[in-house]
Amino acid sequence: TADQARSAFAKAIIKTGRLDNNAIGILLEQKKQIIQKNNILEYYDTKTTINGVGGLTNLKDWLKKRKKSFTKKARELAIPEPKGLLIFGVPGGGKSLTAKAVSNMWQMPLLRFDIGRIFGQYVGQSELNMREALSIAEAISPCILWIDELEKAFAGASGGHETTVRVLGSFLTWMQEKKSTVFVIATANDLTQL
Repeated sequence: TADQARSAFAKAIIKTGRLDNNAIGILLEQKKQIIQKNNILEYYDTKTTINGVGGLTNLKDWLKKRKKSFTKKARELAIPEPKGLLIFGVPGGGKSLTAKAVSNMWQMPLLRFDIGRIFGQYVGQSELNMREALSIAEAISPCILWIDELEKAFAGASGGHETTVRVLGSFLTWMQEKKSTVFVIATANDLTQL
């Protein structure tokens, strides 16, 4: 909220004397506290650097170039921000490590979105949980929303399970329509299950 933002900026100014790169850590800590109130999103503190990810040279180059898309100059030039990334491969191939490294590289908070936790026992609860999680991610943007093992998160959508289909539909609509800076990184082991 606006009050939370004012409070976070005031704390940063008190501790650092001004709003500059030194204030980023304080602002991230404030965002972390907001997220901890929710049980669907998990905040990840990461020290992983992109140099810690083996191989993936083309992806690393792409990520370094896209970092500039989030700057004020890029907005002035009407350069669109990237919306997301799907990384797939065998378990242990560095997919999750890459998500953590991007968070560090772009200096954006990393939120792990456990879609399995959104499904509730009451009618409409799953959809409400999905909207709440996405609104929290938007509220603390810019951030990275990491969905680990995407194919397992939406298992049953192709089989026509009503709730899963509605939740998947609302997630896909949000991804297409979102205006805030929430970069989605999804990982998958088996693309045939998507």
